[in-house]
Parts: sequence; structure tokens; C-alpha cells
Amino acid sequence: MPAPTALLRAPEKLAQEEAMPEAPKVRKPHSLPQAHANIPKEDFVLDLTTTSAEPVPAASASDPDTAMEVDAEGRPLFAPAADVPLAFRVESRKVPVPPHRMTPLKAAWPKIYPPLVEHLKLQCRMNVKSKAVELRTSQFTTDSEALQKGYQEDFVKAFTLGFDVDDAIALLRVDDLYIQTFEIKDVKTLQGEHLGRAIGRIAGKDGKTKFAIENASTTRVVVAGQKIHILGGFKNIRIAQESIVSLILGAPQGKVYGNLRTVASRMKQRF
Repeated sequence: MPAPTALLRAPEKLAQEEAMPEAPKVRKPHSLPQAHANIPKEDFVLDLTTTSAEPVPAASASDPDTAMEVDAEGRPLFAPAADVPLAFRVESRKVPVPPHRMTPLKAAWPKIYPPLVEHLKLQCRMNVKSKAVELRTSQFTTDSEALQKGYQEDFVKAFTLGFDVDDAIALLRVDDLYIQTFEIKDVKTLQGEHLGRAIGRIAGKDGKTKFAIENASTTRVVVAGQKIHILGGFKNIRIAQESIVSLILGAPQGKVYGNLRTVASRMKQRF
């Protein structure tokens, strides 16, 4: 028999009571306004005719703006969209010109500005005082990437690097042309006479080695001191770069010529 002072334990809940979900609360109906409180519910009718919203007219099939034309296969025919003028915003770029390229730039300027003005619809000028070519968009510029093609896609920049005008114009006509630049010290650290001999091996006697690399890989190569610039397609640039790297590392020119002949024959077979 338990002691009379012992605490009684609360009875545990049944498993059924714990598993039973709570009953959803029933929302009370909204009470009628005070003005309609005395009206019986069966006599209370809403008047929908006094709404202030005007009826929306249905679209007629004869309306040309909403009518849809369908072709023989059931596909909808839409009228061409009207030309919307683009928002005009003046953007400008400045291409610095090295001092040794100012004289060739002045001589070739009649060939440089027509593609920029006529083809890209840009405004350009040669600033002799600051030694730069300035490009700017105008209200007649239709291509949003015209400024990028004139500057970063390297038309003017290609000329300043030492490429010919006709080769630089090819950057505007063909989309898959790029310029790859690297230095001799990126391949091998050379100094003094060793660096001069490496540059001479790349150029060859009277430029024959450089021309052979260009003709075999269909690229254009410019040797400007320790920097080498290659213009061409992605795969062609890789072929020319591998040949130049082999010459820098000391490979015999005859072996490089043989590899170029093999690569050139494979490229002709592909096309």
C-alpha cells in the first residue's frame, strides 16, 4: 500500500489519442452589416447590376490587331516586327600608336579609315599630338560590336603591331581570325648573343624561314624584337607557334621544314 504522501503519476495518453489529428477549426460566418442586420437571410440578395466596372468588349475576329492568320499546316503566321531604333550612346576608344609606327600609319591612312567609316560606320581620327587613333560611335552605327571590332578585334591594333593593312582588314571580313602574342623568354630564357641568334633562326636568311612558316600554316608572323605576333585561325596559329618554339629551343631548320611540309600536306587532304 503506497504512502499517503506519495505523488500520483499522471495517467499516460492512449496511443489512439496521440495519433488522432486535431480537428480543423471551423471559421465563423461573417456577420451582416449593421444596416442589413434586420433583413432575413432568405430575403438578402446581392445586386450585381450596380458594379462600377465596365464590361470588357470581346475581341472581334475582324480586328486586324487581334486576328490570327494560320497556314495550311495550322501554324500561326505573324507579321514581321517593326524596326525599332536602338538607343544611341556615344562610346569612344583610343588606340595608342608606337613611335616607330607613326610614319607607316601616316602613309597608309587612306587605306585604314575607309573600312572604319564605311563598313563599321564609326568616326575616327588620327591624333598626331597624343600619337593615337581615336574611334567613336555615332548615330549611324548599326552594329553594336563595331567599336569592339575596330579596336579589340584588332583592326587598328593589328596595324600598330606591325601587320600589313590588307592583313588587318581581313580581321573585319572574317570572324575566325585571332592574334596570338608571346615572347621568346616565355619559351626559353636567353640573353645577349644567344637571344640574337634565336631571333635570326626564326627569321632565316632574307626572311625565308618566316615566309615558309607563314605559307605552310596560312598565317602571318611579325617578329618585333623579343615579341612574336601571329595572325590566323586557331589551329593555324598553333601550327606556326609550334614551329617557332622548335626553332627557339634549337631544332635544326631542316627538321622544322620537314614537319611543316607534313602538316601542309595533311591540311590540303582535309580540304
